[in-house]
This record gives sequence, structure tokens and C-alpha cells, in this order.
Amino acid sequence: MENKKKKKKTEQEMLYTLTAMCASAEHCSSEMCEYLRRWEATDAEQERILRYLIKEKYIDDERYCRSFVKDKILYNKWGERKINQALYLKQIPQELRRKVLSEVDDKDYLTVLRPLIKNKDKSIKGDNQYERNGKLIRFALSRGFTMDLIRQCVDDDGFEDIDNDDEEL
Repeated sequence: MENKKKKKKTEQEMLYTLTAMCASAEHCSSEMCEYLRRWEATDAEQERILRYLIKEKYIDDERYCRSFVKDKILYNKWGERKINQALYLKQIPQELRRKVLSEVDDKDYLTVLRPLIKNKDKSIKGDNQYERNGKLIRFALSRGFTMDLIRQCVDDDGFEDIDNDDEEL
């Protein structure tokens, strides 16, 4: 058996690969750093490549953050807390996470949460409405929604209208 060592990518090859990735999908700077670490790029190479990607707008963490938040709400049906945690794991700075998440209107979350809860309500079992509501609340919390939004969707009788969100909060 031969012990073939994988050839290390050159700085130019790493740059071409990352620019191609960034041109086809949105990526954040921490993802690019992770690729560079895996490819065993030196600190100097990492710095030069990242500087180029940022300067040429291949990566922009704010743009990435906005796209990520929008996609997670619409397609994954996540709430603010779960999105914030995912962005934290992507090493997006707290100020940027806070800024982008604060721009999302509660109505956007409610538009996603209401059908989620209604569909979940059809599949859960409970001896009484209190038990069923507890299960619905735990489900919505696991999706990252905040308690105040969940309460706007779940009440003692099951569901209330979004228009009544000023009542009984």
C-alpha cells in the first residue's frame, strides 16, 4: 500500500474555490475560515484571502445574516431564539444578530407560528385543553418562538385571532 499524501492547495486554488462557492450561495466569514483551516492555509494566507473576499463583496456577514434570517423563518419555520442561536454558532457578532433580528416584525413570526400550531394541534393528544396547550407551547418553544408570540396564538379555548393581540397580554 502506498501512503499517498494529499497535495496541499495553493493560495490561488483556495481563492478560486472560495470565490466560486460564494458566487453560487451566500456564505459567512466563519464558514470561509473553516474551509481555510481544513485546507491548512497559513495565517497569512487566510488573512489575504478573507480580505480579498470581503473587499470584493463575495462575503458580507450582514447580507448573509439577513438572508439566513429570512430563509429560516420562511422555510424552516424557526423563531427568533433558534435563529439567534444558529447565528451564534456561525460566529456572527452579537450586535449584528441583534440588529438584523430586531428588524423582523412580530407579524412575520406569527404568520409562520399560527399554521404551525394549528397543524400540531391536530396531532397531539391530551386529557384536557390545559394539557394540550402545554404541549403546543413546548412545541413552539422548541422551534425558537418567544412566549409572548406563543401566547398570542394559544389560549384556554385553543386559538384566538391575531387581531385580538392587545387583549389579555
